[in-house]
Amino acid sequence: MLFPSATNDLLRKTSPFVAQSISQLHRLQGLFVWDLGDQGNEHIMQLQALRTLWLDLKTSSAWERQSLLQFPGFHNLDTLLLFIDNLEHASNFLHSLQVIDSKDIEIHFTAAHTSTSSSTTLSQFFAALGETCDHNNLISFTLRDSAKVSTNPDIFKPLHTCHNLTQLLVGRSWDISMADEELCQLVRGWPNLQVLKFSRFVATNETTVPTFHGLIGLLRLCPALTTLTLVIDTTKLDGIDLKNPGGGIFNDHLEKLVLTNSPMTSPLKVALILSGLFPRLLEVDLDCWDLAPKNFLPQKQSAMQLEQWEAVNLFLLGFGVVRERCTGNMTPSDF
Repeated sequence: MLFPSATNDLLRKTSPFVAQSISQLHRLQGLFVWDLGDQGNEHIMQLQALRTLWLDLKTSSAWERQSLLQFPGFHNLDTLLLFIDNLEHASNFLHSLQVIDSKDIEIHFTAAHTSTSSSTTLSQFFAALGETCDHNNLISFTLRDSAKVSTNPDIFKPLHTCHNLTQLLVGRSWDISMADEELCQLVRGWPNLQVLKFSRFVATNETTVPTFHGLIGLLRLCPALTTLTLVIDTTKLDGIDLKNPGGGIFNDHLEKLVLTNSPMTSPLKVALILSGLFPRLLEVDLDCWDLAPKNFLPQKQSAMQLEQWEAVNLFLLGFGVVRERCTGNMTPSDF
């Protein structure tokens, strides 16, 4: 692995020599390197054994080249990780490739881009990514960031054609504002989704979050879910039947549910609904509270919300015990 730790000028001077050396490593399977420019990246593309590529586009000679060439792209990759701090430059880089034939794509944004890039630029980057990635091969997509980013689910539209996507992971610093219908529109093209993780903690007074209606729609569209992280508004219960909350829609194989700082007024009602939607779920995962952002919530409010979710888990545990002892035609709502 080659880690960029020098100045841009030095990297530009050494890139041709590094690229030539890399081109001889025919059995290389993993590489961490900065953008080596047109010729260097073309050498990387020819490494047939390469499976994992960490490409640091922050210290890059690519931003100054005016090449109109389009290169074949990265084939045979299992994982591609891009580190960027300039969305426009990163979009130009993606446009220079015909395809990214990778099963897993992970994007790491640094803090720099959030203060200088508009939502339009963010959309342009995702559009370039959607044009470049292999729609049939991509099964996992991850977004990470080192600073808060507020946007909406429309940015994911270019990935809707990736029908085989099984994992979508969005870092905790991304606030995706969406109502129930927007959540359903977001996942509609991914029927095989197994892992869905959105920002763990959301400022619900600033960001629109789905309700139980959106969650039920999500379960209908993505029946294969095994892991779910989502902030929802559990206080809006209009139209929800506590005895049959999903109207026949449920998921009995979910392994992990994280609802973090989802607002709540009645732990009992929330537990009844969750038990109906996830019959085998014994608890909501609360380990995330140990990693809650500092100063995100006042300490008193944070402690109160955690206590409410602990109460939900106590109810869920009790429902589980009852379910084992009662006959099949009885539900927790009958007790």
